[in-house]
Order: sequence, then structure tokens, then C-alpha cells
Amino acid sequence: MAPEIEQWKDECYGEELRERLLEFAEGGWESIPEGERKKWFSLFKHWGVFHQRDGQESYFMMRLQNAGGVLRPGQLRAIGEVARDYATGPAENPEFGNGFLDLTTRQSIQLHWLKLEDIPEIWEKLESVGVSSRSSGGDSMRNMAGCPVAGRDRREFIDSPDLLERLNSELREDDSLADLPRKFNVSVTGCREGCAQDSINDIGLEPAEKPTEGELTKGYNVRIGGGLGGRQPREARPLDVFVTEAEAYDVVRGFVELYQDHGERENRQKSRSRFFVDDWGVEEIRELLQEEYVDFELRGAGADLREEYTYNAGTCRGGDHVGVHEQHDGKYYVGLSVPVGRLRAKEAIAIANCASEYGSGEVRLSRRQNPLIMDVPEADLDPLLSEPVLETHTPEPHPFQRGSIACTGTEFCPLALTETKARLARTIRWLRDNCELPDDVEDIHIHYSGCTADCGQALTADIGLQGMRARKNGEMVEALDIGVGGGIGETPSFIEWVHQRVPADEAPAVIKKLVEGYAAHRSPGQSFRAWVEETGTETLVELADPEESSYEDPWMYDAKGSWYPFAEGESPAPTTADGTPLSADD
Repeated sequence: MAPEIEQWKDECYGEELRERLLEFAEGGWESIPEGERKKWFSLFKHWGVFHQRDGQESYFMMRLQNAGGVLRPGQLRAIGEVARDYATGPAENPEFGNGFLDLTTRQSIQLHWLKLEDIPEIWEKLESVGVSSRSSGGDSMRNMAGCPVAGRDRREFIDSPDLLERLNSELREDDSLADLPRKFNVSVTGCREGCAQDSINDIGLEPAEKPTEGELTKGYNVRIGGGLGGRQPREARPLDVFVTEAEAYDVVRGFVELYQDHGERENRQKSRSRFFVDDWGVEEIRELLQEEYVDFELRGAGADLREEYTYNAGTCRGGDHVGVHEQHDGKYYVGLSVPVGRLRAKEAIAIANCASEYGSGEVRLSRRQNPLIMDVPEADLDPLLSEPVLETHTPEPHPFQRGSIACTGTEFCPLALTETKARLARTIRWLRDNCELPDDVEDIHIHYSGCTADCGQALTADIGLQGMRARKNGEMVEALDIGVGGGIGETPSFIEWVHQRVPADEAPAVIKKLVEGYAAHRSPGQSFRAWVEETGTETLVELADPEESSYEDPWMYDAKGSWYPFAEGESPAPTTADGTPLSADD
């Protein structure tokens, strides 16, 4: 029997669902029948609207979509103003205050503490500048990932913006493909750095070339069935297909349709495309794709550029686009560092203002949760670099800040087991003050996911952290599993665990010992990932025993059970549109 969600999607989806959401917004939280909330909260995700979690009833998160991380002039300012005016809750975060936005690992943005009644006004403001939340959640194609400097990169192998825009407007926004077995990730890498991370996507296009009639033709090789989560990661597997730019859309669409038609819908634990590829095998999928879904002959894969990939590859000097970089037109882009991916509303507006004053107004987002200010003339670089917001979000960050990524955590997510963003922000400051790195190391990738869903991509990090629970001194505390040696690049690999269920206040000492061991014993120029592979995890287990240190963790206890990790007392939720608590007796 199909899961409930499949029946719900058959009843109401697409534009009809948007109209129902608007009706509920007009009536407020109480207009959603209590016995139907599970259904509607599941369906709302198709329009990027997520109910937060227990204890935060009547508060919602909204995820936006912007293909390839591109924010056109005026869009980041509008998003920042929405965060300022609507994304404020009943309690403050001790690190970030109230009124902020989160940059995601799929180059998009999430807004928290939104009231259902405000959704129509928020949509009106965002859609007036071309920003949509459609199909940024649910069983649909998520934000299309691409190189954040596509069309500007001096070393770009193949120009990908037109293809990415077509995939976004004609494929992702096609209502006939809005109901997939599970969420589905598409990426297009046109650059030499591999920064769309094709190897962890459901389908990824990566730059390649192939002899055609005596000449080398630029195009893409195709990989399918990659993904993280559930401690069952898969590297996307080569489909042995090379496509030209003109053919690429049809092949991507063909695989999406094939997955929609034949993907698993009975068991949602096995319905992601990576398990579909496991079960069917690449050869059978390729044969069916050729027979039923594309009308031209598929050619074998071409020569790829994976040996040049640096993005999240575990190198000492990663191509993460942070810093000042020259574009192909002689102008510059400036990549800023946003540790753990969270921007205060006023900072987002300030960055948007800088982009308008010194550049074209366009801002791009990377998969490492960082914004890039585009199209800055050389003469305007110094004034831009002197702006106050660039002191906080500098293009020359400390390596620990540069390498940090964190998911939402228990602050808002119902799946997470631990707090993430505030803890990692605190941890990287402690590491900065207590741990020295070799001069040639620009970043150490520390990724933190609050659970095994791995939205923080911990499995691909130099040092990966996943939230767990453990007992310490007879009490249940927040804990972390700690792994090492992940990375994407030419040869993707996932971390190996060195310690599990480490109490959160003991985890920084483990990280410090690992990094100090690396600094002391590495070969000249050796990356952390390469050192881990050479050293072996058995040695690292002995090297980095958990222990308490000068690091103090104020959020050790019961963040999962509390209504908000940083607030005491009872939750005020649910509330009316203006934040007035609703009586449980009504």
C-alpha cells in the first residue's frame, strides 16, 4: 500500500495546493483542522513552506529557490527586508539575535519564524522581484545547483548559465514533473573546479570533451544516483553518456521522467534515486533511457576534467570562491565568508547595498554557504573592501571559519538531535584561539549535521560531525559522532568514523588533537584528507581521545526536548499573527 503522502499528493498538488495554503493563511493557524495538520504540513513543502517543530506551533520556515545560486539585482535586498520584517520569533539566538536568514548547501536561502498569516505578503514581496519558493521542498526537483561564477569564470570550460536556466524554467517548473517519488537534485558543472558537486546529486552534468568528426566537441558527461543521508551515501555513478549542450536538456529530462515512472513509491526509505540506481544498475537504466526517453543516439562518455576539481576536494587550497578573483571581462567578484551560513537581516541588506554600489547588483551563492558580490570594477575594489560588513564577513577569513558548514539543527528542525549553528560558531572561535595551522592551509573543512540526514554534508568533510545523544555523568547530553577524510574532487570519498557519541563539550578537544597531529606529522604541502588516508583511522582513534578542555558548551542538555534551545520556560506557541499566545482552552 502506498504511503499516505502519495495519496495526499494525488488529492491536491501544484497550483491547487497554493490556493489552499492562501486560504489557510487568511484564516490563520486555527483554520487548519488539527487532525489534518500532518497532511497539510507535508503538502505545503512543495511551495517551500515548512512547519518548524514541536513547541514552535504556528511558526514556519520558507525555503527559496534560485538556480545556480544567482540572485539578480534587488533580490537579496528584498529577502533581507523580509527577514527583517517577518522572520522574528519569540526568542533570540545568543549568537545571531532575531531576524536572520540561512544560506544553504544547495545555493539557496531559508527564512525562519514566519507566521502563516504573513505568507501572502511575503510571497508578494519576493515574487515582485522574481524570487520564488515553488518546489523548493517536497517530492520535487530542488534548487538547481551550478557553478556560482558561471558566465564570469576566466577558466570556465563550457558556458552553462543558459542550460541551467532552461532546466530550471522548463524542467523544474513543469507541473507534470512536480510529483516524484522523493526529492531530486540536479547539478550542472561547467567549470574546472567542480563546484556544483555532481558526485552527490541525483543527476549531475560535468564538463567533458569528445572527438566528433575529427574535432573535439565540448559538452558534459552524465552521472546518476548520488546523494548523502541515512548513513547510506552514494557517489553518483557514470552513465557512460556524453552530451552536447544542445542534447543535455533532453537527457536530464529523460532520466527525471524515467525515475518518475519507475522509482520506488511504496517504501520511502528506499525511494531516493541512489537506491533506484542500486537496484536497476546503470546499464539497464541507460538502455531504457535510450529506448523510451530520448530520440537520438546516446554516445559513450568523453574525456572529463575531474583531475582539476578543487571544490570541497580536501585540498590545502580549495577553489571555494572566497576572496577577490578576476572575471573573464576584467572585472572582479568578491567572495565573502559567512561562518556556518547564517546572515543577520541587516548584514544581508548591507551586502545587497554593496553589490549595487560597487558591482552590478548581482549576488551569487556558493554551495559552501557563502555570498559573492559580482562585477566589481578594479577601481572599486578598495572602497568595497573597506565597507563595515566586510569586516564581519571578510574575503580573507581564518581557515577554520572559511571551512565551516552547519545545518539548521534543533533550533528549528524536527529531525535534528543536537543544536548546530551556534555550537559550531562557538567551536571555530575556540579552535582559532587554541590551535595553530600550517601557513599553507587555507581551510579545514568542518561540517556539522544535526542528524544522519546530513544536510550539512558532514560525510564529505575533512572533519565531519553528526548529532547524536549520549549519557555523561548519568545524564542524557548532546553528543557528536566524529569522522575524518571526506571530500569530493577527482576521487570522491566519505568520512570514516573515529569516535562516536562524544559529549558535545569534549568534541572540540578531539578536533584540536586531530588538527595538531596533522600540523606536526604532515608531509610538506600535504592536505588533511591525504594525511588521514596515509595515517589510517586506527592511529587517529588513539591520537584524538575525547576529553574536556577550556571549551565550555552552554547547550549540552535537552535541546531536542525543549521548545527552543536558547530559551527557558514554556513555549508561547501557538500564537496569533501578532504573536499573542492562543489559549489551549479555546
